[in-house]
Amino acid sequence: MLLVSCMDYGPAEEENFSLSGKGLFIINEGNFMYGNASLSYYNPDNRSVENQVFYRSNGIQLGDVAQSGVIYGENLYIVVNNSGVIFVCDKNTLKMKGLIKGLTSPRYIHFFSDSKAYVTDLYADAISIVNPLNFEVTGSIKTDCSTEQMVQYGNLLFVNSWSNNNKILVVDITTDSIIDEIEVGIQPVSMAMDCSNKLWVTIGGGYEGSSYGYGNPALYKIDAQSRKVEKIYQFEIGDCPSRIVLNRAKDTLYLLKESVWAMNVNAEYFPSDPFIENEGTIFYGLAIDPISSEIYVADAIDYVQSGVVYRYSSQGKVKDTIRVGIIPSEIILKEN
Repeated sequence: MLLVSCMDYGPAEEENFSLSGKGLFIINEGNFMYGNASLSYYNPDNRSVENQVFYRSNGIQLGDVAQSGVIYGENLYIVVNNSGVIFVCDKNTLKMKGLIKGLTSPRYIHFFSDSKAYVTDLYADAISIVNPLNFEVTGSIKTDCSTEQMVQYGNLLFVNSWSNNNKILVVDITTDSIIDEIEVGIQPVSMAMDCSNKLWVTIGGGYEGSSYGYGNPALYKIDAQSRKVEKIYQFEIGDCPSRIVLNRAKDTLYLLKESVWAMNVNAEYFPSDPFIENEGTIFYGLAIDPISSEIYVADAIDYVQSGVVYRYSSQGKVKDTIRVGIIPSEIILKEN
């Protein structure tokens, strides 16, 4: 199980952790081709942080570019993109339970049940179907494009195609088939579903010189039922809208666009002033605590040295600075 190419697994002396209760996992991507991805853990009650907790618990490294992660049941799933694997760990002890292999360049995992999940992929031109119970890939859905984030609406799954594309795929999870496509702007980046079943999508716009094209970044609002675009908030060329998250009521969205912006989902216009001003940092990850409404923003600094995560109050005031690993990106809230 541990013999996966392009990964240095140790060995190292293992430590025992007991992380029961509320906390945050911070996934640090690490540098491409350096195999220095890592996992950090933050306790908001006593403001303590533990770095390299996966390595310290299992005596092996995460590998090359930790892309994303999610808690499902009692397990933490960590998707390691360039190493082509997904680690399955106990969410409290971090001891590894299994490894999902046979993936090309996995990006995100989404669960439908204990025995079925989808895994998107950057290079495979397919969505993998996996059985989390036995860690096996059981099938795939041909896409003819890259696939990225996933948002579920009933028996439908919206999947964005970020790399050289302008589509949101609509997948029927009962038949494991693509039934529709929604055309949006160039390079859809991040998605979220609000309290009124409106799908929000950030559009990167591509880049100058791209063979696929270069256009205005934007924020799209799409009705999930009709699958029609209802509103487009246009941004300036050169803006970089990325991650979207919603508060617990799902009536306010928070968006990374250099700074952190907050907007009611029924707002006619995008706000003119940011909620949290970027003061020379590289905001790279974003999360909202659903209970306290505190905001966590990851700062990649220079993509080389260890990064930080800033903890803000619900009013946008800094409460703590958390020192973590290289290129912190994904912030996963652990509620118990």
